[in-house]
This record gives sequence, C-alpha cells and structure tokens, in this order.
Amino acid sequence: MQNSQNQLHNYAGLFTLSLRIVIGWTYFSAFWRRLILENKLIPNEAGYIGEKFNHFLPNALGIKPLIEYLVLNPDKLYYSMVTFTIIEAIVGLFIILGLFTRLMSVGVFGLAMGILLGSGWIGTTCLDEWQIGVLGIASGFTLFLTGSGYYSLDKLLINKKLKWTQTSWFSWLGSGNLPVVISKKFILMVSLLILGLTLFTNQYFHGGVFGKLHNKSVKPKIEISQITKMDNQIQFQIYRTEGADVYGSFLIGIQFLNEKKQIVHEYKMADLSQLNSNEINNIYVAKVKPGKHSLIIPLGAKADLKLKVNDINQITSIKLLDISGIEWEESLIK
Repeated sequence: MQNSQNQLHNYAGLFTLSLRIVIGWTYFSAFWRRLILENKLIPNEAGYIGEKFNHFLPNALGIKPLIEYLVLNPDKLYYSMVTFTIIEAIVGLFIILGLFTRLMSVGVFGLAMGILLGSGWIGTTCLDEWQIGVLGIASGFTLFLTGSGYYSLDKLLINKKLKWTQTSWFSWLGSGNLPVVISKKFILMVSLLILGLTLFTNQYFHGGVFGKLHNKSVKPKIEISQITKMDNQIQFQIYRTEGADVYGSFLIGIQFLNEKKQIVHEYKMADLSQLNSNEINNIYVAKVKPGKHSLIIPLGAKADLKLKVNDINQITSIKLLDISGIEWEESLIK
C-alpha cells in the first residue's frame, strides 16, 4: 500500500513537471532580468525596480498602505526590492529543481498574491498582471498538493533514504506522501475559493464578470488637488493614477483660467520643459520631471507644483493639457 501511494505521488509530481519548470522560470527570470542581464536595483537610474513598484500604488487592492509606506521611504523600498528579488530567485530556482517543492509552492502562492493585489489592474492590451497573479495562485496550490515526483532533487534525496527525508516535516516541506489525508471536499473548497478570488479581482479591476469592461492602463489620468494661492504663486498637487506603466503622461500645457474660462496665465511646452527643482516637489520614487518638450509624469508619480502666475486674483481654475489631447480641470478652493 505504501509503495502504491509513493508511486501515485511520483506520477502526480511528474504530471505537473511542465507546470513546475515554467512557473519556476517565471519567477527566477525576474531575478535574471533584474540583476544579471541588466541591473535594475540601482536607485535613481532608469529602470529601477522601485519605480515599477510605485506604478502599482494608485489602484492596488488591500496592500496600498504598504506600497505607499515603501515609496515614501526610499531606503526601506530599496532593501525590500533586494529582498523581494532574492526571494524570487530562490523560489524560482528551487521550484525548477524540485527542491523543497511544497515550501516553495507556498512562496509561489504568496508572490502571485502580491502581484495580483498590487498590480492586477495593469495591462494595456491584455489583463497581463491579473492573469499572472491568478494563474500563479492556482499553480502554487496545485504544486503543494502534488509535490515533485520524478526528475526532482526531492525525489533524488528520498531515493538516497536519508533519515531526515523520511520525517513528516520533509513531507510537508518537500515532496512525497503528506502525513494527513487531503479530502476531496477540502480540495474542492480551496479550488472554489481560488475561483472566487479570480472572479472577484477580475470584476474589481476590470469589470470582467458583469457590467461594462474597463481598463485603467489605456488612458492617462491626472488628479489635481490641494490648490492654494500664495502671493504671486499657485501651489497644487498632481497625481497620475491611470495609464500605461511603461509610458509617461506628457503635459504640454498648464492653463490658469478665470470665471469665463479665459486664459489668464499659461505655461506652454517650452516653459514646462524648463521647470526647476524649486518648482517641483516630488513625493514618491516615481518622479515628475521636465522633458525635452514637456513635463513628464510617470504612472504613480505625485508632486507639488509651485508656479508663478500673473493676475492671481482672477484665477478660478487650473487646466492641464496632455499631448494625447486629454485635458483635466479643477476649480480653486474657495
């Protein structure tokens, strides 16, 4: 009976071999791309992974306070990104090799949950991050049930009949027969919970179950708030909450309007491209900055702008003009 159960677990692990090595590479390749092919762990350089993390912030689900805390504290964000990268490397490599498979499957489940909650709303043409998240969660659960069979280091260690591989803790963390019987009802219940999470997040992020579909990664959106007048200056906060994460919003104009919606003062492309650090106070890691012909606002960037204006008492609203033709307008606080 014991030999028969072992054989069943070996074949179950074998049947999920392709899933194991592909999901393993999915996570290990993140480390490989981020550190080996190109170092993306250098703060203040293009491609820094901390900026990518900042992109998750505007519409994250449940973990937004954690993300905001990290992007407000760049030193803690850096160490978190290094730790996260190391975890991805270990989990991915060990899953590929089939070493401590069940423990690593919990890592897959956790990493996938983080991707789902943090960036499940991102994806310009497809629901990219959402799909990666939900499939990772389902894969993690499946690999925990099966462990690794043939073609794994877990199996090699078991075949060597090392004493510690015969213990119950190795069965929980590695592969082989689990010390308890997993009932069909339990598997059904967890599978339905994963399905429920899939449907809920699909609806929450994209309206993918009922109602109108929406994709917050297609068009940029900038929120204007905290508008105040100070002598001959107006200070206001801009926060980009939607649009493609790989492409900034390019402001080509800021207009200060009167009650009749006439332009009282205007910053054009050339003016915006020459703004300095005294006029832009960035709050997060993703930074609003002047470009060659516009003001560049990455996804998730938040900054206070302090601009000099003429006839300040006539101004009743602010309008932002994006290069795409989109406009955003906000009235001044009375």
